[in-house]
Amino acid sequence: MQLRVGKTKLLKELGLIQGVVEKKSTIPILSNLLLEASDHGLMIKGTDLDVSISTWCEAEVDRAGATCIPAKKLFDIVKALPEAEIEIKRNESEVINIACERSRFKMAGVSRENFPEIKTFNGPYVSIPAELLRTFIDRTIFAITNEESRFALNGAKFELSEKRIRMIATDGHRLSFIEMNSDLANWSEWRKGNLDVLIPKKTLAELLKLTSETNESVEFAFDENHLYFKVGRRVLVSRTLTGTFPNYEMVLPKENHNKFVIGSTRCSAAVRRVALMADERSHAVKFDVGEDQVNITSQSAETGEAGETIPVEYAGPKISIGFNADYLTEFFNVVQDGDISFELKDGNSQAQVRLADEKDYEYRYIIMPMRL
Repeated sequence: MQLRVGKTKLLKELGLIQGVVEKKSTIPILSNLLLEASDHGLMIKGTDLDVSISTWCEAEVDRAGATCIPAKKLFDIVKALPEAEIEIKRNESEVINIACERSRFKMAGVSRENFPEIKTFNGPYVSIPAELLRTFIDRTIFAITNEESRFALNGAKFELSEKRIRMIATDGHRLSFIEMNSDLANWSEWRKGNLDVLIPKKTLAELLKLTSETNESVEFAFDENHLYFKVGRRVLVSRTLTGTFPNYEMVLPKENHNKFVIGSTRCSAAVRRVALMADERSHAVKFDVGEDQVNITSQSAETGEAGETIPVEYAGPKISIGFNADYLTEFFNVVQDGDISFELKDGNSQAQVRLADEKDYEYRYIIMPMRL
């Protein structure tokens, strides 16, 4: 194998694929990338057996071939090289030589026969706008649990039909729900009936990176237990999660008639300030909602207390409700600017927060109250 490739192009593809490579795997080959050189250019593949990415890089190939090479070391070398053409050669002993201007590196490669086979899909795909996927992932991924033992909650529920797309994530304390009506091209020839799958958090994070630089459509397909996403010349393949996702429709509030609207930026800043004095374990802040104002407070036996009052238009009953400040802050980080609608039933029932005047998506964020 012998090829020449531009540093900038190669570094970009290596950077995109680093996230799926196992760094502390008990299977050594999974810390490697598979490089395949052909007349079409350089194909790069990485996998952890659950999530795989295959990407293509333009290159001048003098001699076709393939080899496996440590992913992190290759990325660090290419990142450190000058902005110039890089030559990569592999000899019959699987020794890899990398040269760029006056720099030279020699590494031990591994035969491609040791690299796991990555699933492929040859059936029809359906097109989903990249911007839609980005928005859906961005507004749900932060609510996915970090507890590995709660297997069915380690990803987001993805529901797809000819006219509607939904994504839902929860950690048991809060739930993020987003939905959009959408006419998907070639749905009828792609599938009969609706799709309902659980997408792992790692897959969503990698897909967010792959779609960050494009506004074109993402080609999507699935089989019995794998999902396939084609983003330009890059392909992400992922196993689906197994398990039973909670009945989220039971959690969506139906009687939260007490509402007030507040500026996201103003409320976010107030919560951040008040949370400085919150209990370090619970991160609890209290909302006292009364006539034309909401009073946000916190207190800790160790540090003291804090409070801030914000005027709002509200004429309902007085309600006191506690929230985890981190859960509110993560929501504000996603929606950023605009007016927020807080919708409450009482101080003991789940609260619903949403953008007050969003038209493109139906986005709801449900937070369970804290006992104070």
